[in-house]
Amino acid sequence: QVPVVESGGGLVQAGGSMQLSCAPSGRTYSSYSMGWFRQNLGKEREFVAVLSWTGRTYYSDSVKGRFTISRDHAKNTLYLHMNSLEPEDTAVYYCAATTRAFSAGSFSRAQEYETWGQGTQVTVSS
Repeated sequence: QVPVVESGGGLVQAGGSMQLSCAPSGRTYSSYSMGWFRQNLGKEREFVAVLSWTGRTYYSDSVKGRFTISRDHAKNTLYLHMNSLEPEDTAVYYCAATTRAFSAGSFSRAQEYETWGQGTQVTVSS
């Protein structure tokens, strides 16, 4: 497993933007698919976006058109750029990595991911 570390969370007003970063600790992850999930207290972890190792991207319907997932191979870093943030986007955001191949829709299931970060809190005020 490759440990990953998230950064970039904080407090932002509704309508604002924020960028999260995720960097592996100690290794490159060019052969991994990398994704973002989020979770609120008492709720299940929710899929946000994924960037497969082949370069394909998938987004949840709730963030499509507002969030963008990208990767900088030179910096070995995954990003989640979030625009038009809403109070409903408030959550702890987790970066996740996997070497597993995705089947239909499996990229949105948390159990498909092998490595998780500690999470970073994003709070959107109204």
